[in-house]
Amino acid sequence: MVTKKPIPRKKQNFKSNKPSGNNSQNRPGYKKPTPRVEKQAEVIDKTIYYRNSLTVGELAEQLHRSASEVIKKLMFMRIMASQTQAVDRETAELLAMEYGFEIKDEVITDMTKYDELQIEDDPKDLVERPPIVTIMGHVDHGKTTLLDTIRHSRVVQSEAGGITQHIGAYQVIRNNKAITFIDTPGHAAFTEMRARGAKVTDIVVLVVAADDGVMPQTREAIDHAKASKCSIIVAVNKMDKVGANPERVKQELADLELLPDDWGGETPFCYISALKNTGVDELLDTIQLVSEMLELKANPKRNALGTVIEAKLDKGKGPVATILVNNGTLKIGDTFVVGNTFGKIRAMNDDLGRTIQKAKPGAAVEINGLNDVPQAGDPLMVFDDEKLTRDIAQKRQDRQFKEDHSARKTVTLEEFFQKADGNIKELRLIIKADTQGSIEAFKGSIEKLNIEGTVINIIRTGVGAITDTDVSLAEASNAIIIGFDVQAPANVRDTASQKGVEIRDYRVIYEAMNDIEAAAKGLLEPVFEKQVIGEAQVRDVFPISKIGTVAGCMVISGSIKRDASVKLMRNGKVIYEGKIASLKRFKDDVKEVKQGYDCGIMIENYNDVKIDDVIEASVLKEVE
Repeated sequence: MVTKKPIPRKKQNFKSNKPSGNNSQNRPGYKKPTPRVEKQAEVIDKTIYYRNSLTVGELAEQLHRSASEVIKKLMFMRIMASQTQAVDRETAELLAMEYGFEIKDEVITDMTKYDELQIEDDPKDLVERPPIVTIMGHVDHGKTTLLDTIRHSRVVQSEAGGITQHIGAYQVIRNNKAITFIDTPGHAAFTEMRARGAKVTDIVVLVVAADDGVMPQTREAIDHAKASKCSIIVAVNKMDKVGANPERVKQELADLELLPDDWGGETPFCYISALKNTGVDELLDTIQLVSEMLELKANPKRNALGTVIEAKLDKGKGPVATILVNNGTLKIGDTFVVGNTFGKIRAMNDDLGRTIQKAKPGAAVEINGLNDVPQAGDPLMVFDDEKLTRDIAQKRQDRQFKEDHSARKTVTLEEFFQKADGNIKELRLIIKADTQGSIEAFKGSIEKLNIEGTVINIIRTGVGAITDTDVSLAEASNAIIIGFDVQAPANVRDTASQKGVEIRDYRVIYEAMNDIEAAAKGLLEPVFEKQVIGEAQVRDVFPISKIGTVAGCMVISGSIKRDASVKLMRNGKVIYEGKIASLKRFKDDVKEVKQGYDCGIMIENYNDVKIDDVIEASVLKEVE
């Protein structure tokens, strides 16, 4: 047998892919290794830039932390907030300190903040302009009557309840020179509107009734005037009335740092009767004298700058606004941005309703040509480029939309759990009004309402009549519709009635606020407390088999009622608490026994009654 030898396999030489020697560098595809570089530490900006609409997510990004980590930190601070909710400055500062950051206010320099831009005027172009005068004071002290006398018109008779509801701007001519007047409402609900009036004015005429003296809204008006650094002229009104005491007014105002000029102070005092038209000419002369001392000037050659005094939705004209021209000349055909809206002036009327082509500095005019209703107090600026006005308005709308959707109020953990348990009730409102100023007044007044256990939520506001859309939203959100000086058409009211939606109409704002406050309180669960209504002393005890012990008593104070709860007192200590099982006068069952009468009382489930014990009766009464 022949055996075959195995054929030896050729030894394979496995070479390493690792390049070796200098020759390996010449191989095709060879790359020279990159020298190792030490990674530098990232430099982190330790500054947070805060703005009003800064959300939790944006704050986390500036802190270089995850949103979930920041939300946890807020929870430890007993604040519940989602990633898209805004945080207030105090909370942002606490978080910044926690992570070792510094906080600063954001400086916005883009054109959406055009109202903050300062454009210098050539001194050669400056000319004298009319003073802008604001009439302020307490309700019913005669502000509108004074303006009515100056204008020779009948404004007071047309106002609801004799109270000015909106800001009006009017211009009068005195000694061939114009004076622009702004009439601000005096009721407390219009504090915000009054404050806005002070911001655009040069001189404040403070009207104080000589028979009434300084009142709460008089003090508010003084605060607004001082904050806006305006010159103040005091008009002591109703000097014709019996009981007028101007010396008392002077003393009260001197205590508020308004020292009369005849006492050596710097505040001019004028004594008038707006109703009798006495002293009004002297007041106008004083206004012009103060105006000359202020040296008020403006540049009529530049594009106009103005302020919205009032804005509304007119059925025939569409959105219209009353504009006070602060600088420049406003002309028909001008393209402008005002607040979040824009437009091109199609028509312009003065305070007497006359059509005019241009308005110079200090004039008050009504314009139409807006694409939407602006907010009262919004600044107006004219641009030469129509496309630029659209771009600025759009950017401002986008920013406002973001702020509105991020400005939901954060709640504490206690409030969160109270809402979850149903302990906090919510009143939802839809507010429709004739002007933006009225809406602002509503919102400002509602924010001041503080009713423990309730939250008032305004889910929609708008200028104009109540519509089917408002009714549908009210039905879906279980809201009440408040209409101020606007009406709902008959078909809308029928729809609301079918859907069970309540519509309330008002013409005077404080009546609406009283009803809203009452409605909010009505949501609360009633609170009861025990109230003692009488005492009876046990004079004898009658044990009755199979029934129990009847206490023969004399009512020594108040009265004893059949449905009352009772305490059995012995030597000043409470022995038992329970209810009355029966109350009798002789053999008759009665509902009540008054002081000085005998009665028989049997206490439910208790028989150990002794002579000289005192039975105290109480009932539950609802707390207001």
